[in-house]
Amino acid sequence: MTIRIAMWSGPRNISTAMMRSFGSRADCFVSDEPYYGAYLKDTGFDHPMADAIVAAMDCDWRSITATLNGDPPDGSSVWYQKHMPSEMVGPVGVGDLDSHAHAFLIRDPARMIASYAKKMQAVTFDDMGLERLHLYFRMEADRLGKAPPVVEGADILNAPRPMLEALCTALGISWDPAMLSWAPGRRDTDGIWAPHWYGRVEASTRFEGDDRGDVELPDEYRALYERCRPHYEALRGYKLTV
Repeated sequence: MTIRIAMWSGPRNISTAMMRSFGSRADCFVSDEPYYGAYLKDTGFDHPMADAIVAAMDCDWRSITATLNGDPPDGSSVWYQKHMPSEMVGPVGVGDLDSHAHAFLIRDPARMIASYAKKMQAVTFDDMGLERLHLYFRMEADRLGKAPPVVEGADILNAPRPMLEALCTALGISWDPAMLSWAPGRRDTDGIWAPHWYGRVEASTRFEGDDRGDVELPDEYRALYERCRPHYEALRGYKLTV
């Protein structure tokens, strides 16, 4: 029996490092933002490498969903899927992945916005995806009758082992110490967009850095931050602690 994990997060979190962590498990296959191509094809948004992404991916929402609800390509017992709620603008959503264990990865939106602005010419409320992230959390909580797991990236950076152990327990999978480190470099499972976005994680071998303290947010994004903050704080109230 395969345990399918849908990990939802906004951009510029530690979502790719988390994918590396789960991908280090011998029992786990990983998928990198499988809906991204469909999102770009439907919206026509001018993201970096957009044409190449659309050409390389399955861009049919329902076909993608059927695949994700099936068996992993290599038959692994755990299938970790990295998802962005901002990309779910088509006819499917969290409720269509009802065979999954859903989890939510959060980060202070000031840091998300500041980091995203270094890669994109503009940052919008929809880009951050926090309203939809919060909505998906509530929908899954209603389905389960309890809060699904929420983890904060800063907590994982500060205490990787205890936080990842707690997450594995919440997801119903065994703890594997292999999740604490990985080989540097690119993976065949990385999205085709890796050259634009994954430079830092490709050089990494473990969770490292400190995501606490003050961050400089450009004045033009103060209003955006205030709009994102309530959703982040609501989710933060449910995060796993150790």
